Amino acid sequence: MGHDIYGVNKAGKEIAYARFSMGNYNATILYSLLEAHKYYAGVSGSGNWNTYSIPQIEKALNKYKQLYKNGDSQNWDLKQILEFIQNCLETAKKEESVRVYFG
Repeated sequence: MGHDIYGVNKAGKEIAYARFSMGNYNATILYSLLEAHKYYAGVSGSGNWNTYSIPQIEKALNKYKQLYKNGDSQNWDLKQILEFIQNCLETAKKEESVRVYFG
């Protein structure tokens, strides 16, 4: 069990990925930044999708920057969260939205 969170483009291609073990509390950081609490199922994600607009992903990135000042490069989880959000934002800017799977 664990949290496997994927960002995909409109063609269904994976553009972002974040993995957290079931006991890793850092998973809740990403759920919180994406305002995706309803997709958090404890030891894993709920298995559902959500579509995010550019402003929603920008909001998540801005919250991340406020809280973590672009992250601690030594903290692997913060780094993967930042990369996940940045990759989702890049795709959303190209395609007007991005889909995220919470598994």
